[in-house]
Amino acid sequence: MRNIPLEDTSLLSAIQKGDRSAFDVLFQKYYSVLCTYCYRFVRLEDAEEIVQDVMLWLWENRERPVIEYSLKQYLFKAVYHRCMTRIAQNEVKQRADTAYYERMFTMLQEVDIYQINELSKHIQRAINELPPTYREAFIMHRFQNLSYKEAAELLNVSPKTVDYRIQQALKILRVKLKDYLPLILMHLLTSH
Repeated sequence: MRNIPLEDTSLLSAIQKGDRSAFDVLFQKYYSVLCTYCYRFVRLEDAEEIVQDVMLWLWENRERPVIEYSLKQYLFKAVYHRCMTRIAQNEVKQRADTAYYERMFTMLQEVDIYQINELSKHIQRAINELPPTYREAFIMHRFQNLSYKEAAELLNVSPKTVDYRIQQALKILRVKLKDYLPLILMHLLTSH
């Protein structure tokens, strides 16, 4: 225990004999300054935890003579090494979290593609099940972008008839696709 200041020497000696009050004095003497030092490297919560761990380790291993020169130097070194370990652990955790979120995002995109494909199949099936005259007018207007008048000319009916057929087709589709409405809405909201 060469070069340890007298006060630290007597505190350390008393701690090695199990003197709890000497440990409390040592704790009070170094806790704040070690937390401040540690906070330069890690978050405050981590700094406090690290310093407490170092102090606890010192108490639990008090019978082992591990300090050769300076108690203060020993404490700062121990805190520094634990800070570096915590930083490395946080980086590993952050990389793992990033990889996890990237996988989840990819999975969600794949789910969206799957859901859209399923939704498309259900819509196509529902359209195919429409009465032929409704289906024809609906497809001309909604998918071929023909006006009521243009569709009426091609179908050789009045524009009012085309309008009626499209309205009836929409009513039928609303009923057939009602279970998929939340999915349709979610898709519409996320695609814009």
